[in-house]
Amino acid sequence: MERLEYESIAELPKEKLLELIADFSKNWLAMDGVWFQSIEEKYGMDEAMEHDAAAWARYTVVEAKRIKGFLGLPERGGLCGLGQALRFRMYAPLNEDSVEIEGDTLIYRVHACRVQTARARKGMAFHPCKSVGMIEYAGFARTIDERIETECLSCYPDLTDERYACVWKFTLK
Repeated sequence: MERLEYESIAELPKEKLLELIADFSKNWLAMDGVWFQSIEEKYGMDEAMEHDAAAWARYTVVEAKRIKGFLGLPERGGLCGLGQALRFRMYAPLNEDSVEIEGDTLIYRVHACRVQTARARKGMAFHPCKSVGMIEYAGFARTIDERIETECLSCYPDLTDERYACVWKFTLK
């Protein structure tokens, strides 16, 4: 029997691991979109958004806890911990983003969003992600540090800064 070049993930060199992480992120995002669109097509956007909100309320806490443990963040990771954790989310390799911390505030900007880009490419209406984004980002931030409050500065359908797909403000109280 012919030996494969790599028999397991553990054998992969760093370059191939990074490529695999990007593929895993794309696959995860595709699955997220496929289940959402199946509900959207059959029952409409409102029903899909209700299920999306329920899923994100649970998933974001699980993801944040795992990232927090992986990075070894303290119980109260503060804004630095949040800024670092945002860079390790499942979709982090896919979206162009930036983090700025000034005093007791962190501003997180998504410059290009793969979900909205894909929907536009398919001729679909943009995903009205602000309401679910509030659930997602607030839950993620509170899991990193319960003192962090979340505010949406710009997100579809309430874009106030068209240079970015969305902008979120996190304040340490």
